Amino acid sequence: MASGKLGTADLVATTLTTIYTVPALKVASYSISVCNRTNASIALRLAESVDATPGLSEYIEYDMSIPANGVLERTGRVLDAGKLIVAYASATGISININGYEE
Repeated sequence: MASGKLGTADLVATTLTTIYTVPALKVASYSISVCNRTNASIALRLAESVDATPGLSEYIEYDMSIPANGVLERTGRVLDAGKLIVAYASATGISININGYEE
């Protein structure tokens, strides 16, 4: 059972990025922390998806404005085997860290 940091990324602007994939036969409980390292607001999208191109119903955040030097945190999330956490940012300067455990 993995625990601790499950995934991390420095997002590329306007590009869908898979941050983490739940292994087969596992369930992941996780928290996600998003950090805007810039002096300008950045729009963020987060999805819990079945593949690297999320459908509209799979987004948990869509064009959420992360303020300059701001943080967004989501805790208590649970994801089934084979699902992915996918992120998209309107500009560079977003760091994402996913912490949790697989069981």
